[in-house]
Amino acid sequence: MSNHYQTLGVKANATQEEIKKAYRKLAAQHHPDRGGDTKKFQEIQAAYDVLSDPTKKQQYDNPNSQFEEFRTYGGMPPGFEDLMSQMFNGGGFTDLFGKRPNSYKNKTLNFQTTISLEDAFYGKIITTNLNLPRGDVQTLEVKIPAGIKNGNVIRLAGVGDNSIPNAPRGDIHITINISNHSVFTRENDDLRMSVEIDCFDAILGKTLKFNSIDGKVLETAIPPGIQPGQMLNIQGYGMPNISNPLARGRLLLEINITIPKTLTDEQKDQLKKIIS
Repeated sequence: MSNHYQTLGVKANATQEEIKKAYRKLAAQHHPDRGGDTKKFQEIQAAYDVLSDPTKKQQYDNPNSQFEEFRTYGGMPPGFEDLMSQMFNGGGFTDLFGKRPNSYKNKTLNFQTTISLEDAFYGKIITTNLNLPRGDVQTLEVKIPAGIKNGNVIRLAGVGDNSIPNAPRGDIHITINISNHSVFTRENDDLRMSVEIDCFDAILGKTLKFNSIDGKVLETAIPPGIQPGQMLNIQGYGMPNISNPLARGRLLLEINITIPKTLTDEQKDQLKKIIS
């Protein structure tokens, strides 16, 4: 059985103020919510529960007298029923931070991972090893759904922190970051891409070929007289919707028009005749 005075680091003739001061210092140092050892914290709590109560302290300091009282009251010391009721029926025992011993919870652990836009399009399964605060290594298989967006958080319940024994395990939250793409820019479920045509194609119109994010070769008609910055949209070739993967956003084509810089004198003369 531990010595309560030694646990709190005070003398047997310590005042209530000295006992309280020692308890507050040790409780703050060893509290599980601050990374302390749960067993040590429970010892500190138990010592303070006894030494801060004059009746319990007197019984602790004079165990023989307590035994006599135990016999006098027919094997049940005074207050024992109330004490047991508090312990087993949710009585008022709380620690320095106002929590009951059975209210402690393991923490939610937060991690981040970066995936490509293609991974977000198709979905992906990631197997990874995570180091838990207690020193354990947790192997996880994380399913990233198709259509996930930048900043979305995947919650894995009950596989996180396990530092506090006999308390429910914490969760793991994984924030998804999607790296920038060299061709496509995402706007919700739509994808935007820039295409360049020269001014003659803009005037006359043409058939444009291009690739979607899933590698399909698509064609669309550029109408004659199209203007710089005008947007063409191709339905159903954007990102899948995370709630309904069969539904897809649009592919938006932003038209950029280039001006030739290497025309010959003959070509320039022909253009002047056309313009005039």
